[in-house]
Amino acid sequence: MPIKVQNDLPARAILESENIFVMDEKRALSQDIRPLQILILNLMPIKEETETQLLRALSNTPLQVDCTFLMMSTHTSKNTSASHLNKFYVFFEDIRRKKFDGMIITGAPVENLKYEEVNYWEELKKIMEWSKIHVHSTLHICWGAQAGLYYHYGIPKYQRDKKLSGIYEHKVLHHKVPLVRGMDDYVMAPHSRYTEVHRQDIEQHPELNILVESREAGVFLIMKRDGSQVFIQGHPEYDRMTLNNEYHRDLEKGLSPEVPCNYYEDNDPFGRPVLSWRNVCNTLYSNWLNYYVYQTTNYILEEIPESDF
Repeated sequence: MPIKVQNDLPARAILESENIFVMDEKRALSQDIRPLQILILNLMPIKEETETQLLRALSNTPLQVDCTFLMMSTHTSKNTSASHLNKFYVFFEDIRRKKFDGMIITGAPVENLKYEEVNYWEELKKIMEWSKIHVHSTLHICWGAQAGLYYHYGIPKYQRDKKLSGIYEHKVLHHKVPLVRGMDDYVMAPHSRYTEVHRQDIEQHPELNILVESREAGVFLIMKRDGSQVFIQGHPEYDRMTLNNEYHRDLEKGLSPEVPCNYYEDNDPFGRPVLSWRNVCNTLYSNWLNYYVYQTTNYILEEIPESDF
């Protein structure tokens, strides 16, 4: 997929070095097609890393995608420079009258807080409500998935006895649903979290469909049956080294973290991690873009009804 990005976004050089087709603004304007408009609400602390991960995940179909990065006005990022944010990000007020084909809400390192204790919770609620009318399909990741399930359906999260960290096997439950089309019966995917949602709470909502789950890691992929909302309780977009960096960061802090499961060859935390989930990541994001965004979105976004936002 030709990912359209600003010419000097740092992620561009990384993606080009991986032989991923990145289209600059000038070339995109010369093509007589409408790119998909994807809004990315990046709540992760190291935003440049997450930008690269998500753009890589969105790069596997022939569709042209134009990404807009959104940040919170009620929260100041401590791990990303103000110059980067000012150059590449917008606030909700800047885009609230616009329409988008798709939206991604990332995870965030706030899962041990109650939702109402998160300093940007009220703003996030407003954005999630806005997305019902202004976004054709919204994909939620990890804490973003838990927050979306809580806001839209009242589904609670539960504290785990210990952090879930590693690469876990998952069973695909409904192969005929286009979101999981092309996946094997069992797939591997990363998790890194202290909390979880439970199957029995999701099953109270017949409009939701559990598509993939793990015996060890629990529910992984949930979709509203009309495709307008997707919830991923995990991190398929993670790089090879992301869990490694998290583990050694916590080790240096003296937190005595457990070695991530099924991650290192010979379980050696100083060795090179084994990458075993890239295919499921690519398939999942490609299917979402193709079947739940491109195939069903309005060609003219302005035809989506206005709202009071």
